[in-house]
Amino acid sequence: MKDYLVRGMSMDGFVKVVAIRSTEMVRRGTQIHGTTPNATAAFGRALTAASMMGNMQKVENGSMTLQIKGGGPIGSITCVSDPEGNVRGFVTEPRVPLVEKYPGKLDVGATVGVDGTLTVIRDLQMKEPYVGTIELISGEIGDDITAYFAQSEQTPTACALGVLVDRDQSVKVAGGYLLQLLPGAPDDVIDRLEAGIQRAGAVTAMLDQGMTPEDILGQVCGDLGVVFMDTTEVGYKCYCSRERVTKALISLGKKELAEIAEEGKEFPVECQFCDEVYRFTPEDIRQILEKV
Repeated sequence: MKDYLVRGMSMDGFVKVVAIRSTEMVRRGTQIHGTTPNATAAFGRALTAASMMGNMQKVENGSMTLQIKGGGPIGSITCVSDPEGNVRGFVTEPRVPLVEKYPGKLDVGATVGVDGTLTVIRDLQMKEPYVGTIELISGEIGDDITAYFAQSEQTPTACALGVLVDRDQSVKVAGGYLLQLLPGAPDDVIDRLEAGIQRAGAVTAMLDQGMTPEDILGQVCGDLGVVFMDTTEVGYKCYCSRERVTKALISLGKKELAEIAEEGKEFPVECQFCDEVYRFTPEDIRQILEKV
């Protein structure tokens, strides 16, 4: 089943909603980077959040970057989304030890840490990108995304994310949802949403039962109802190319490029977001030097 996200609005027009099935993109990202279970859960949650946030942005040719640095064993997590919600990302330490809150429940907060920040960089195709940073509050990522919207964008938000890691360490299901209150929402809408969130329970449990993103939003919003507006297929997608890598090599400068060419060995460049390796011969490097 392909991954997709849906966007909509509560029937009273006071709540903007989005939900995603991100199982395949999380599988692909974690396979590329060879993550262990705790890193799989943390990285998968970040990819899921980045996809929804990037899609909500809706700026042609723009992008949204989510960076999490909590001081935990995973180091930093970086995820980049395009305007549709296709994502790519990497973690600095994919092979982290197993840490559980209790048997069968991975401790994502301990893996990410709380001594650090969450940063969102929005490229809106303007002169300068918008950058918002907050201190992490739990390292669980969903709570931190909720806090980011409240503190940095002054938008009351509820974010739930989940990655269920199977016994063979593969990704069984992954997904999440974002709910945002619009200006003028009455208190009873907030109360009904909070009750819906409690009633719905964990995202992973709903996905494991076979619920779709539409089902999840229907469960969470309850009698508020949901009008679905857009459905978008999403996935793990890297935009690397030999041309882009060549431009990166040019930025090294003449001196370093000349040293690489003089070594007389093949020079491999691996994309940090995917498993593509671009190989440059000494002759290739000399041709790049001529362009410089």
